[in-house]
Amino acid sequence: MIITFLGATKTVTGSFFVIETGNVRFAVDCGMFQGSKQLKEKNYSDFPIEPGSLQFVILTHAHIDHSGLIPKLCKEGFKGPIYTSPATAELCGIMFPDAGHIQETEVEMKNRKLSRAGKTLLEPIYTAEEALECLPQLQPLNYDEIRRVAPGVEVRLRDAGHILGSSIVELWVQENGQRAKVVFSGDLGQGGQPIVKDPTVVEGADYVIMESTYGNRLHKGTATRVEQLKKIIDDTMRRGGNLIIPSFAVERTQDILYDLSILQANGDLDPSIEIFIDSPLAIAETEIFQKSIDYYDQETMEILSSGRHPLKLPNLKFSRTREDSVELNNRLGNTIIISASGMADAGRIKYHLKYNLWRPESTVLFVGYQAMGTLGRRILDGEKMVTIHGDQLVVKADIQSIEAYSAHADQVGLLNWLKHFKPKPKTVFLVHGEEKAQPVLADLIQTEMNIPVLIPGWLDAFELTPQGVLVEGTMVQAHELPEHRAVEVNKALVAERKYLELRTRLNNLFQEKCDRALYDELIESLDKIAGNM
Repeated sequence: MIITFLGATKTVTGSFFVIETGNVRFAVDCGMFQGSKQLKEKNYSDFPIEPGSLQFVILTHAHIDHSGLIPKLCKEGFKGPIYTSPATAELCGIMFPDAGHIQETEVEMKNRKLSRAGKTLLEPIYTAEEALECLPQLQPLNYDEIRRVAPGVEVRLRDAGHILGSSIVELWVQENGQRAKVVFSGDLGQGGQPIVKDPTVVEGADYVIMESTYGNRLHKGTATRVEQLKKIIDDTMRRGGNLIIPSFAVERTQDILYDLSILQANGDLDPSIEIFIDSPLAIAETEIFQKSIDYYDQETMEILSSGRHPLKLPNLKFSRTREDSVELNNRLGNTIIISASGMADAGRIKYHLKYNLWRPESTVLFVGYQAMGTLGRRILDGEKMVTIHGDQLVVKADIQSIEAYSAHADQVGLLNWLKHFKPKPKTVFLVHGEEKAQPVLADLIQTEMNIPVLIPGWLDAFELTPQGVLVEGTMVQAHELPEHRAVEVNKALVAERKYLELRTRLNNLFQEKCDRALYDELIESLDKIAGNM
């Protein structure tokens, strides 16, 4: 069995992995590249493999960096089934044509400039119509159901707790009389998040292909994200500005609505503040979320049982048409605008940034991962001048971020999920992470679990055998880290992880047994100790 890495290698986008045996060739995910111009150019290039040679695709979830090139794959010759969860299939039924429409719109704008300059015109990667044509190939597969999808290949999807319908993929591959199990983590969610359930514990695999988005980072302040949101809203409205939230259409938009509903239920949100979702995709996905109660966690079900729907607010309005969206640009304050895309690289959010970035009374709040090279990342990193639709804009708005909204497990979450595998995997491959994050996580996996770790590059291929990974005929082994590197990891990262774990335990204790004054005193003492470390 050979696995080839065609995306999400030393970057967080473009997930695309091809597995082939003597009898079958198939893929897991086929996502769009986002970020730098160099990365995005790969979306327009030919696939490194012939799409028609794939017998089927397994899709972990609907996010565009995992699913966004599937319509192109179908357009260029792939005719097989796309196995995914029922919720993901429903979400993709809206996301695929929406992505095609965005590409058509973006290319149309670029072609107007190219035409005036006498240059060659561009073609969209795929159109909305071409995206619609691939939808019949989506084949829902229920969680926990083992399905034989080809001779010698069985698959089971497990809940990844990342977004609605997100999946961990378990694969059993039989070849030459020997059987090996490969697990793709997909994107793993944080435990304890609202709406979706926690990631499923998987207890065995020969090989794990694992995401590493937050491999070198820990989520801070998770227990107080509602309080952080309230403060940002209060500060912005006090200044007379708008709160602009670039948000992923799937899951993040719904998480924000969930927290806004908590603030409203507690009387902490001024009912005169108007809330708009300005994204046809996010509106459609929210409507799917509102009815998909089978995927809700216990806490969300309890809210529903009380007679309140956490995704339905009386002052929430949907901005469905382009005219509705344009009208929002005339608002000078007392407004919350949630719009896509989440990394501010395309869609209606760019217009809202164009009309608000230069206003010191407004706030731009980032609630998700911003990939290198994206407009969102550049703003978050502190650039004071950006270009949107050809216009240069000075950044005077208050730029805020709440990491606790991340739908990805942090370093602790990734390690804890991996520690459940018994016996230990023969090798872990780290994907879907930036180059500075992956070596840190690799070091921790090797030092704490003694599992060999590989960080593949684009187009790298490895032979997976029941005995281990062969690289140029040599079996991969776990290696010892230099002593100074291990000391650096232990002193910095391990100490911070222990601090956050203890802080989380104190928060759980407060919720169950302690009063608020005692909790605040304990947290203050703990923070002082951490500050002296």
